[in-house]
Amino acid sequence: MGGFVLGIVSSLAATALTVGAGWLASKRMRHWPLVILSAMTGLGIRRSYPRQSLANLDLSTDLARARWVWVMAGRGNELTRDSFRAVWQEADSRLDSVQILLPNPDIGAGSYLDERESEIRKYDSGYEPGLLAGQVRSNIEYVSTIADKRANVELRLYNLPNICRIIVTDQVAYLTTYSASDHGRNAPCIVYRHPGSMYEFATRMFSIAWSQAVPAGRCADENA
Repeated sequence: MGGFVLGIVSSLAATALTVGAGWLASKRMRHWPLVILSAMTGLGIRRSYPRQSLANLDLSTDLARARWVWVMAGRGNELTRDSFRAVWQEADSRLDSVQILLPNPDIGAGSYLDERESEIRKYDSGYEPGLLAGQVRSNIEYVSTIADKRANVELRLYNLPNICRIIVTDQVAYLTTYSASDHGRNAPCIVYRHPGSMYEFATRMFSIAWSQAVPAGRCADENA
């Protein structure tokens, strides 16, 4: 657990450096600082977005080209939107596997999901206790319905720091680091190419979280 948290902290620092360098330039020239920084550091940066929501069109394109998809989400709303349409439409044929990690909403008080909800309530008064967990449950039900019909789709639930979103394919890794003072959709998103050090970091982070998570069905049985 300690190594996982330390890895996330390292990722936060790298992402902050990337965003700061990328947005020093004008919109027209923004790509070049990223290219230079990527070459100098070996981070493997492909694109940068000031807000996660602006990445959705390119995300949809990258998912449509993927051979496999890994997702570690803090809530999972994006899984039900158009950006993931190609994943669910092609899950039976083109994709080798789809692995989804969502927070465990049934741990309750003291969980990392509960801590994230406490952060959100500080800047969004509409989040009454239990609302975030309810949203996660809806997304669990959505993915579980698909996984029940498709052998190459698997869902697991985790209880780890809810401070980032990772989407990895065989070609790219999307990394969003959440702020304690705003919704994840407004946080910066960096896309890293394969191969590259940050791409490898994202795959390692996902793999560790996956190994510690439990299948959604088993978790439900334990809480029954």
